[in-house]
Amino acid sequence: MLIVAASLALVNVAAVAAPVAPATSLAATNPFAKLSTLPFHYPAFDKIKDEHFLPAYAAGMSDHLREVDAIANNRKAPTFDNTVVALERSGQLLTRVATTFSSLQGANTNDTLDSIDREMSPKLAAHNDAVFLNAKLYQRVKTLFDKRAKLGLDAESTYLLERYHKDFVRAGANLSAEDKEKLKAFNSEIATMQTTFTQNVLKETNASALIVDTRAELAGMSEAAIDAAAAAAKTRGQDGKFAIALVNTSGQPPLAVLSNRAVRERLMSASLQRGSHGGEFDNRGVVIKLAKLRAERAALLGYPNFAAYSLEDQTAKDTGAVNKLLSELAKPAVTNARKEADDIQKVIDAEKGGFKVGAADWAFYTDKVRAQRFNFDESQLKPYFELDSVLVNGVFYAAGKLYGLTFKERKDLPVYNPDVRVFDVFDANGKQLAIFLADMYARSNKQGGAWMNEYVSQSGLMGTHSVVANHLNIPKPPAGEPTLLTVDEVKTAFHEFGHALHGMFSNVKYPRFSGTNVPRDFVEYPSQVNEMWMIAPEVLANYAKHYKTGDAMPKELLDKVIASKKFNQGFLTTEYLAASLVDQRWHQLSAAQVPTDVLGFEAAALKEAGVDFAPVPPRYRTTYFSHSFSGGYSAGYYAYLWSEKLDADTVEWFKENGGLLRKNGDHFRKTLLSRGGTADALDLFRNFRGREPKIEALLNRRGLTGN
Repeated sequence: MLIVAASLALVNVAAVAAPVAPATSLAATNPFAKLSTLPFHYPAFDKIKDEHFLPAYAAGMSDHLREVDAIANNRKAPTFDNTVVALERSGQLLTRVATTFSSLQGANTNDTLDSIDREMSPKLAAHNDAVFLNAKLYQRVKTLFDKRAKLGLDAESTYLLERYHKDFVRAGANLSAEDKEKLKAFNSEIATMQTTFTQNVLKETNASALIVDTRAELAGMSEAAIDAAAAAAKTRGQDGKFAIALVNTSGQPPLAVLSNRAVRERLMSASLQRGSHGGEFDNRGVVIKLAKLRAERAALLGYPNFAAYSLEDQTAKDTGAVNKLLSELAKPAVTNARKEADDIQKVIDAEKGGFKVGAADWAFYTDKVRAQRFNFDESQLKPYFELDSVLVNGVFYAAGKLYGLTFKERKDLPVYNPDVRVFDVFDANGKQLAIFLADMYARSNKQGGAWMNEYVSQSGLMGTHSVVANHLNIPKPPAGEPTLLTVDEVKTAFHEFGHALHGMFSNVKYPRFSGTNVPRDFVEYPSQVNEMWMIAPEVLANYAKHYKTGDAMPKELLDKVIASKKFNQGFLTTEYLAASLVDQRWHQLSAAQVPTDVLGFEAAALKEAGVDFAPVPPRYRTTYFSHSFSGGYSAGYYAYLWSEKLDADTVEWFKENGGLLRKNGDHFRKTLLSRGGTADALDLFRNFRGREPKIEALLNRRGLTGN
C-alpha cells in the first residue's frame, strides 16, 4: 500500500526541498529551519524532537502563504514560470516538516505526536483552502490554462498546467464566496474526524489484544510465538498470562495455527468487534459523521455523492465503471468461496468436529485442505523465508537482475528506531540513485499494515533524489531467534518495494509528478507487478534457503507452492470484494441517505451485493476500515483490483518477453516507472504494453473463469 501523508495531500505543492532554502521565520535552532545537510537531504532524526514540529508547522504555513500571496499579487502578467513553476517551488519548509511528521506519526507515534496530529489536521485543511480558494491565484492559473495551446510548453509542462487548473476547480475555486466558507467548514471538520478515526483504530487495536490464561490454550503456535505472547502480556501488566496482539485486518495470523477452537473464536470476535462495542474508541459515530460530511461536501461541489467526486480524478472515472467491475466478480468469487467452504467442511466432518465452518475456522482448516491437496503446509515454508535473506537476496537481488541496481547498507545515518535499516541504492552506471529505509517490525506505536512513503522525492526542478521508506508489521521474535516470514509477508516485502522502485526511478522535472504521484487506482499497479519476482525460479533459489542449514528450498516444495497459487482465491477475492463494496456503498450515499445503524447498513450492503457469506467476512469492517475512513483510499479501495487488471496483463508481457531480463526492466522503467504522473496513467500503460489492458489474465489468476 502507498500512504500519502494527509498534510501533503492537502498542501498540493512541492514534495521536496530545494537545494537552496528560502528565508524563514523559524528559529535557527529548529532542525527544520534549514535543509538537512545529510546525503540527499535525509532527515536528521537524531536532532528532530517532538517540540520542533508545532513551531515548524506554524512557520511553514506562514512562509507558504507569504509565497503564495506574492505569486497571486504579482503585478506582471501571469506566465508559466512566475505562476505555475513558482507554485511548484513554494512551501518547502512546510513540506519538510509535514513529510517527516506524517511519516513518524504513522511509524513511531506517541501521545505528543497524536496530539499534534489532532491539532494540525484542521489547520492544514484551512491552509489548503487558503491556497486553492485564493481567487487571484486561481485567476492567474485559469488565464494560463485558457491559452495553454499558445504558450509553447513541452508536454510535461502543459500537463502540469492542466493538473493545477483541475486541482483548483476540484478544491472549490469556482464556488461563490458564501459556498467557499461552507466548504472550509466541511474541510476542517472532515480532517478532524479522519484523524479521530485513525487514532481510534490504533488505540482500539492495541486495547483489543486477546488475553489467554494458559500456555496450553495456545497449542499450535510455535514456542517462540508463545514466548512472545507471554512477554506481550507482561508489558500489559498481565504477568503469567499470554497476549495475542491484533493486526489491522479482520483475519488474524494465529487463526491459521491455533488448534483450540474456543480461542480461535474469541480471537476472531475480538477482531470483528473493534470500534463497534462501545467505549472511548468506538468509531460508529465517527463513521456516520464522516459519511455525511463527505456527501455534503461533494454536493456543494456539484457531485451526487462523494464517490462520484473522488472517482472523477481516477482512471476509473465514475461509479458505474467501479460498480461494474465489482459486481461482475462478486458472483464467481463467492461461488468459489462456497466450494472452498465445502472442501473445508469435509475435513471438519472427517475429524468429527461437529460444527459448521465459520470465520474463525477458515485459515486453520484451509491449511489442512492445502496439505491434503498439495502435500505441504505453510509451516514447511517459513524456515526458508528468513527476513534478511528475503530482503537482500530476494527483493534486492531481483531489482539488481531486472534494473541493474546495487545496495549498500550504511550505519552512519540516524534512525528513529533501532530496528530501521538504511541502504544506499546505486544505479547500473554506479551513480547513487536513492536512499532506502527498511522498517520491518511491528510496534504498538506503529499503525497496522504495510506501506511506502517518501521523505524526499525526485525532481529535476529541485535537483533532488528519492529518500524512500518501506514499512511492514512483521512480529519481532525474541532476542536471538530468527525472523521467519509467512508467504504473505514475503509477498508484502516484494509489493512494497515495487512502490519504492516507482519512487526511486522517478525522472521528472516537477515535484507534482514525482514517483507515485499518480491516480490512486494506478499507484498499486507497479507494486503488484513486483510481486511476480517472489517466485521467479532464479530469485527464489537465491533467497529461499533454510535458515539453519543453508539448503535451498526443495524443487518439489517450490513446485507445490506454484501449483497452489489459485488455491483459496475464492476466499481472498470475496473478502477483498466485500470490503470494496462496503467502501463504495458508504460513499455513494447522499447526506440524506446516510444511516444511523452502521453495522446494519454494512450487513445490508453485503447482502445486496451477494457477498454476505459469513465464513468470509470483509477484509476490513466499517469501524476499522482505515483505508476508507482515514482519507487515503476513501471510495478507492477498489483500486487494488483495478490495478491488478493492469498488473496481471503486465506479468504476461514479462513472460512473453523472457522474464527477468535487463531489457525488460529497462523498458518498464523507461516507459512507465520513470514517468511518474507526467501523463495520463492509462496512456503510460499503453505506451508500455502497446495496447489496451485486457482482463483475461486477471480472471485466470484468481480462478474466476468457468463459473
